[in-house]
Amino acid sequence: MPERPGCQNGGVAPVQAPPSQQLPAVQKLRIRFAKRGRLRFTSHRDFQRAFERAVRRAELPVAFSHGFSPHPKISYAGAAPTGAASEAEYLEISLTHEREPEQVRTALDEALPPGLDILEVVTAGPGSLADRLEVSEWLIALPGVDPAAAGTAVEAFLAREEILVERMTKRGLRSFDCRGAVLRLAVGSEPAPVAACAILQVVLRHGTPAVRPDDVLAGVLEVATLPVTGPALLTRLAQGPLIAASGTVDDPLARDRDATQATAAGQADAGHQTHPAEGDAAAPTAP
Repeated sequence: MPERPGCQNGGVAPVQAPPSQQLPAVQKLRIRFAKRGRLRFTSHRDFQRAFERAVRRAELPVAFSHGFSPHPKISYAGAAPTGAASEAEYLEISLTHEREPEQVRTALDEALPPGLDILEVVTAGPGSLADRLEVSEWLIALPGVDPAAAGTAVEAFLAREEILVERMTKRGLRSFDCRGAVLRLAVGSEPAPVAACAILQVVLRHGTPAVRPDDVLAGVLEVATLPVTGPALLTRLAQGPLIAASGTVDDPLARDRDATQATAAGQADAGHQTHPAEGDAAAPTAP
């Protein structure tokens, strides 16, 4: 007699329900991942396809949307432009069965190619992840540029109130101000990827239109002449809430970790109260 679907593995239900048998989502996870090396040239759509394949290989019980064409409940926030490396990309995934975040991290990281690396997985707390991604911190490596010359160019950039740049978009060539989104711009002291190379550190506010690090570089080259001898290397170090006092970027997953720890502490306290220590005398009953 052929084995009935869903009765494999000792009668355990399939890890991922087909769209025709949609199960409700019971857990939402938030994931930080990196794009490194040659994988920085992976487009956002290419990464989406690679990640959905990794979810299937890791046998995660991903939830599906409802409707005529169900799709996995995976949402992406603040994706870096194609060609830019990043240590701070984020997404959310909803599951129909709860899983330990660290086990999910390990399984997904093993299912993805080197260069697309899963760095952290946490249980989602209240609030929107996208709303927390207010600013990004970037490094821009400029081959062939002397740091002193880069410092002069940065001063000229910061002295302007507005710098218009152009970029080709889906709607055609667009002109916009790149200066207003720059919260901080300085010549960095990090080790350069090549011998003769200046490093720019920039903190950008997210907004509309979205100003990218290559737009800032175009603005710098608009106000100063720099002998850039090769393609600039763009790396996002962080994105998250803005710390206004210092002009730096906060961790967007900190609230989720705090919420998880508070829940775990509350459950531990409740368990301790319902299980008195061995040997404790019971309170006498009033006559």
